[in-house]
Amino acid sequence: MAQGIIMVEAGLPLLNLLRLASPALPVGAYAYSQGLESAVEFGWVRDEASLRAWLAGLLTQGLAWLDVPVLARLYRAWQDDDIRTVKDWTAQLYACREAAELRLEERQLGAALARLLAELDMAGAASWRRAEPVCFATLFALAAVRWNIPLPVAATGYLGAWCENQLAAANKLMPLGQIAGQRVLTALQPALLEAVAIGLALPDDEIAGSLPGLGLACALHETQYSRLFRS
Repeated sequence: MAQGIIMVEAGLPLLNLLRLASPALPVGAYAYSQGLESAVEFGWVRDEASLRAWLAGLLTQGLAWLDVPVLARLYRAWQDDDIRTVKDWTAQLYACREAAELRLEERQLGAALARLLAELDMAGAASWRRAEPVCFATLFALAAVRWNIPLPVAATGYLGAWCENQLAAANKLMPLGQIAGQRVLTALQPALLEAVAIGLALPDDEIAGSLPGLGLACALHETQYSRLFRS
């Protein structure tokens, strides 16, 4: 009986990570394409191979150098209950979002996750419901700490959720198909793990967040004539 209780308790962090990383998490991530809609419109992404290349590039050249290292610092700040440091890294991550729709997405997803975690009575979440700025990673890191999810596992789940959301957007934008989508996810696994490794080892002075192609795609999306996703 004791062994069974230990196994259940050890499984709780994994179950909570699956909840955090699920496309069903009620934060509204499905409403945003992060520039992918414009990339498809202009032919930068047109098939399975170009989608794979686009997402792998964003993982290893973007999220690895910004989202993952900032997530790590937010995680450690929440461990120390260092709210000032949490706010500082949140502001830095928000400032690195190069287009209005990326900043809108951060505000909407961050506030939505704050509301959800507050409804679940998670300590520290309620004050972020109307905070300016707020980022999704801020509340994701809080949940990971409160639910005892190890940092490397949390970072992997964070990027996994990002990949799932991008694949969901791609399936709405192009004739991809579910099997092709799974092939893309499989092919992205090395890039995802590389991004986690890079990001967790990055010192403060190497954190950067400039991806001109992504910024351009998001800016073009703001005035795109026909749009499925929010801008």
